[in-house]
Amino acid sequence: MKRKGLLTTLLWGCVVICSLAQVTLSGKVVNVKNGKPIEGVNVRLEQTTIGCATNSKGEFILKNVPDESYTLRASCLNYIHVEKKIHGTQLNMLIEMENSGINLDQVVITGTGTHRRIQDSPVPVEIINGNDLKRAGITNFKDALNMLNPSFSFSTTAMASYMTLNGLGNKHILVLINGQKLAGDVSGNVDLSRINLSNVKRIEILKGAASSLYGSEAMGGVINIITDQPKNLINVTSETRFAEENQFDQTINLDINTGKFGSFTTYNRRQSDGWQLNNQAITYDSKGNQKLTETNKKASDKFYSNILTQHFTYSATKALSFYARGSMYNKENDRPVSEYDYNLAYNDYSLALGSKFLLGNASYISLDLYNDNFEGTKEYIKDVKDKKGNITIKNGTSALSKRQHYYNANLKSVFMAGDFNKITIGSEYITDKLKNPEALAGDKQAYTMALYTQDEIKFLQNFQAIVGLRYIYHETFKNRFTPKLSLMYSPGAFNFRATYSSGFRAPSLEELYYNKEKNGTLSAGNINLKPEKSNYYAINGEFMSRLFSISATAYINNLDNLITSKQVALTETDIANSITKRMEYRNVDKARVKGVDISINSYLGYGVSLGGSYSYADAKDTNTDSRLPRSIKHSGSINSNWNKVWGFYTLNVNLAGRLQSERFETGTYGNAPGYQLWNLSTRHTFNNLANFILEPGIGIENIFNYRDDRPYNSNYATLSPGRTYYVSLLLKFRK
Repeated sequence: MKRKGLLTTLLWGCVVICSLAQVTLSGKVVNVKNGKPIEGVNVRLEQTTIGCATNSKGEFILKNVPDESYTLRASCLNYIHVEKKIHGTQLNMLIEMENSGINLDQVVITGTGTHRRIQDSPVPVEIINGNDLKRAGITNFKDALNMLNPSFSFSTTAMASYMTLNGLGNKHILVLINGQKLAGDVSGNVDLSRINLSNVKRIEILKGAASSLYGSEAMGGVINIITDQPKNLINVTSETRFAEENQFDQTINLDINTGKFGSFTTYNRRQSDGWQLNNQAITYDSKGNQKLTETNKKASDKFYSNILTQHFTYSATKALSFYARGSMYNKENDRPVSEYDYNLAYNDYSLALGSKFLLGNASYISLDLYNDNFEGTKEYIKDVKDKKGNITIKNGTSALSKRQHYYNANLKSVFMAGDFNKITIGSEYITDKLKNPEALAGDKQAYTMALYTQDEIKFLQNFQAIVGLRYIYHETFKNRFTPKLSLMYSPGAFNFRATYSSGFRAPSLEELYYNKEKNGTLSAGNINLKPEKSNYYAINGEFMSRLFSISATAYINNLDNLITSKQVALTETDIANSITKRMEYRNVDKARVKGVDISINSYLGYGVSLGGSYSYADAKDTNTDSRLPRSIKHSGSINSNWNKVWGFYTLNVNLAGRLQSERFETGTYGNAPGYQLWNLSTRHTFNNLANFILEPGIGIENIFNYRDDRPYNSNYATLSPGRTYYVSLLLKFRK
């Protein structure tokens, strides 16, 4: 009995000690000007995994917090962040936040690989945040970049979207989702329709070479899409959008966050009937003469797509957290049987696991494992016959075109070395695999190992520097080093930056091993290819205040060893096999891109904001002194927004414009003409329904009805069907 009593006493003692070691923090966040509560403020304890969001009354509560000293940070878009030192239980705190017309406190990670406020980053990073997307009524990734950042452009084909950034194409732009590569391509182009914008927190854009941090492909720039993880206990959202041509977009989000455990589920369905711009097509007769023929081909094909993502988070302690994320995607177009033998279908699934351990003093160690699997197939819609009339492929056959697997393991540590140095050290292992029955003999694969380091240095007054280096060992081209140096001087509200960085792109598996014959022409890979490389130099000047900001960047990017397919002499084997033309990948091209980017944003008061950007890019092949294909010299964007609150009703009106000069193209179809597109979007928010928000929207895309209606096979400026009206409805429940 005495032993039982002693155990009971010890047990209750442990309970009491544990309860004494836990504290509760609660309070309310209000607008300092009018005292109104602010919903959706991110309230967290720095250097921990502990945090939450304010409810519709501006209230927050953090329970079971270990009894220690913390820095509590409250941050919200369009407000200046607030920090407060706390210790022990503190209830009913009042936190007052001040409006900021320009978002000075936005946090970015892409420029340095560590979290920094945008105005404090030695590497300039541009942001499109989730509010920008909603206000402009944009629901797909291509339109987001095209309308809101003039440095990007898209050549318009029915097969895929070919993206360029300041004159450099898809294969030189690295696209990430939460820091992990969007692998897999369609005709050499990243399949951007796999990106669901409904739960995007922000899109970070890093221009120029960035291989010291991100390795291969980051020669022209990096796009990092950061998804949102709502802090509310329950968040349910349904958003529906319907436009002419039966363009339908439906997204459903179900998010649960208990503090320690989070589950974030998103489903997106998109479909369209497609449209023709002209019922005639440019074709050629047997003598090579151009002629017009009737066609049923569409500039934009009928299609449907589905995206399902699931993200789990678990905070085991205030310092240790885990995550698991998966996604599934499928897309298929529906092409006229009179014009095509097959439809194109794409499928993808990805898996990610990771953990992060906070070491204190802004230090941590993280491990991320990632796998992406993408494949394209031909879905035959009629029998295919040979010249004798024999069926070679039956209707309903599904034939694999290409299957790609991407594996990545990344171990990274960030720690402070004294008061002025933040050191990053990491290692990365990558494996790429490819199966292409049409062009490869068997499966092919290649691995890459990398070690990287970076030092973020603060010294003297208002002066920072970043020095970085990556060592790469690739299975085919062996060793390579890519350095980086960035400097920033910040007197007052001004920032002056200078950057040098080296970039590289490893030869793709197709460029190494491709082997396909068609109509007497053999296209061949080359296992002796060297990596493409670049040297990027830029200077940037910036002024930022609460009501006005302006930024200007001048840059030059020199590229060497560019890989292209060139005609070479026939081999004896080619001649014996009746090959009449041999095309082989070679390191032959050099290029130079130089230009200027200018961006201005202002808040005029009374809910009115106005911004604009201009991009000049002179992209040339230095071997021939001709412009790079698909390059655009002049482009600009304009965005104006008005937001007005009347009690429980909020009106938002947004006008966005895109202007660009002609897009250069080699070949027979000539340049694409310059154009301008203007979109008008209105959103109407009703938030007087307790935890419910009702937000209908009405808008017009292409207000002035610009339509490039030249015959099919023309180099279209845009695939817009003309003036298009749309309606949308957002339903949201938060608790």
